[in-house]
Amino acid sequence: MCVVQAGVHASEVSGYCETIPGWAGLAEPSFIAKYEDSLFKDLFQNYERWVRPVEHLNDKIKIKFGLAISQLVDVDEKNQLMTTNVWLKQEWVDVKLRWNPDDYGGIKIIRVPSDSLWTPDIVLFDNADGRFEGASTKTVVRFDGTVTWTPPANYKSSCTIDVTFFPFDLQNCSMKFGSWTYDGSQVDIILEDQDVDKRDFFDNGEWEIVSATGSKGNRTDSCCWYPYATYSFVIKRLPLFYTLFLIIPCIGLSFLTVLVFYLPSNEGEKICLCTSVLVSLTVFLLVIEEIIPSSSKVIPLIGEYLVFTMIFVTLSIMVTVFAINIHHRSSSTHNAMAPWVRRIFLHKLPKLLCMRSHADRYITQEEESESRSRSESSRNTLEAALDSIRYITSHVRKENGVREVCYEWWSACCRLRQTAWSIRQCID
Repeated sequence: MCVVQAGVHASEVSGYCETIPGWAGLAEPSFIAKYEDSLFKDLFQNYERWVRPVEHLNDKIKIKFGLAISQLVDVDEKNQLMTTNVWLKQEWVDVKLRWNPDDYGGIKIIRVPSDSLWTPDIVLFDNADGRFEGASTKTVVRFDGTVTWTPPANYKSSCTIDVTFFPFDLQNCSMKFGSWTYDGSQVDIILEDQDVDKRDFFDNGEWEIVSATGSKGNRTDSCCWYPYATYSFVIKRLPLFYTLFLIIPCIGLSFLTVLVFYLPSNEGEKICLCTSVLVSLTVFLLVIEEIIPSSSKVIPLIGEYLVFTMIFVTLSIMVTVFAINIHHRSSSTHNAMAPWVRRIFLHKLPKLLCMRSHADRYITQEEESESRSRSESSRNTLEAALDSIRYITSHVRKENGVREVCYEWWSACCRLRQTAWSIRQCID
């Protein structure tokens, strides 16, 4: 027996149904389309999509809500935004959309545009681009009134970025969904699953989702309570790119700062090397500044390290300039070294730095030459020979004095350079 539309005599189609294999006991396809047309007319003839589909005014509509993520598009640290492609899984019961499948050719499921029936106004509260709702897609309606709606959406949600441990950082970004106008006595949200559906997730090259869980909460004011669902995404940055192109070069530049003190004091390239390192560190600091948010609450450790290194390089340039100035001092440009300077740089610092001091040797040589000249002059009785010896002695003393002043300043420069290098090693 064929199932036929009301008003059509069975004898008109009985022979047709029996001659078609597989259609015995079923209606003809054209009649199924007529059944669907009739079903839509019966369901939506007096349907008002602006009214909640409940039998009694105090009845509550329970929304089964779930979230499926398809792609983590971008995490904008500068503007503190997370861009995602998600599917909003929603299911509820519409008592106005129920029918008996036997009356409509066995039709149990129909697809209805979402703008033709009542849908919950669940939106993303912490949206940042002004688009709070998902796309308008069709819903799946079953004969018992169950409506399933899974619209796709592209969201830019606000996310507080903590860049303290950049680029080895973990971020916790959340998405908060809830009804925009209905309170909990009218529309209640029930989580479909505690975890975000990641079966169709497309991997991101910079970020990895460590966990994505959901929880339900209630916000209460003076008169009503409002349910909402919060999904927390714990994401981890993949640090390989920044390690190769940012951290390793910065560490290499820091070692170049130490190597400056190994160059001889009379080399002018010391300042050139320090200046080049300082410029390179400035470039890397600008690169980090373009990535991290302009916030005074947290500063990344790598930024603090670069700033500290830049300060030390600046001090290294100052010490290098002072050391080169000391190295090129002579008796024609400067006076003899002051006693306290001689005591610090030629006696104290060599002992602290485990270096050999040559000051005592020159002092001993000077005393021996003076005693030798006095003994020779006392034994010499000829006045001419005495004058010649005095002239020669005076000339030798002047030459020794010039060399001694130059060597003292050179020794002081070496001690100063060694001191700066030792301080740098202790800090590192």
